[in-house]
Amino acid sequence: MAWLRVGVRGLVQLVVSCVVLGVGVTLLLLPALGSDGYSTLVNGIAISSGIPFVVVNCVLGAVLVGVAWVRGLRPGVGTLVQPVVVGFTISGLLWIIPEPESLVARALLLLAAFPVLALGVAGYLGTGLGAGPTEAAALAWDPPVPFRWSYSLVQAVGALVGWFLGAAIGPGTLAVIVLLGPMVDALSRWIPALDVHARSRSAALDGGA
Repeated sequence: MAWLRVGVRGLVQLVVSCVVLGVGVTLLLLPALGSDGYSTLVNGIAISSGIPFVVVNCVLGAVLVGVAWVRGLRPGVGTLVQPVVVGFTISGLLWIIPEPESLVARALLLLAAFPVLALGVAGYLGTGLGAGPTEAAALAWDPPVPFRWSYSLVQAVGALVGWFLGAAIGPGTLAVIVLLGPMVDALSRWIPALDVHARSRSAALDGGA
């Protein structure tokens, strides 16, 4: 099992990176200027179908992970840890931190979100212990499509379909589509411990079992 081979250091990196990712998502949500494409898709399906958000999130997440598995990217312990740790982090921070009122404060929070998001995504994928739904859907197509573009494509499709189904989008949504994939890719190339390309896919292929 991959998580046994990676050891304590990899598990600590996984959990810490997921907390960082949760902080980044909170910074993205607080300004209320648009969420990521995946969340927009989940919200759109929930609005149009009347099915609770949490149910849609679980089902859609399972579908994306399943598609990635068919493509050869097996799930791992990170596939389970990521949504749990990120979810609890977001819930706790949104409960503590009030929503900013001024446009300047909201814009600053949005700008601050992206380096934090990129660090969290690259950090947890760099452990090679499995990917959450959005990242799994992107990594499943790398190759032939490089992650920096496949991730943007997954976010763009999610945002477009979610918007068509009634969810709101905003500057934050567009920024996630354009910036986040390339930023994660750059971090993974600059910092060996965050190397998504060299470690995440190969470890997930034999590490989910």
